Amino acid sequence: MLLRILANTPPWVWGLLAALIALGVSQLFTRRAGMARIMILPVAMTALAVFGLLSAFGAAALALLLWCATAALAARWIARRPPPARTLYDAATRRFTLPGSALPLAIILGIFFTKYAVGVLLALQPGLAAQAGFAAGVAALYGLFSGVLAGRALRLWRLAQQPADASAP
Repeated sequence: MLLRILANTPPWVWGLLAALIALGVSQLFTRRAGMARIMILPVAMTALAVFGLLSAFGAAALALLLWCATAALAARWIARRPPPARTLYDAATRRFTLPGSALPLAIILGIFFTKYAVGVLLALQPGLAAQAGFAAGVAALYGLFSGVLAGRALRLWRLAQQPADASAP
């Protein structure tokens, strides 16, 4: 059955997976980036998560509310934590120095494989879309992923708002 599922997956999905892996792998290494570039990952991955939620459950109010609540809680929790060691903001160049992290790769893959698994499950058992527990679990998972990425971006935005001497090592 697994081989049938993989064989019936459209080829563009594998191209998307390769691009997402490349994006995630790029986050493993120390890099410099401006705020606009930093915002691309959370915005794109949140859009993919919301698309996954809407494509699976439509505009189900409970799923959307649970996604929002989980995303807000996760974002708040992450944003309140200090930035990772060696995270710096240079006010003169308006660029961050960011240490490498496996977390973005894990979240990217989490969102992708959640969307993929939900799509497969709903293709095999369409009735799952009407089950509140299934929708709630998927919505909470998507919300957690989105919130962690948003919280990381908010944490960096806060760092950039500090006086220049506050972000120095």
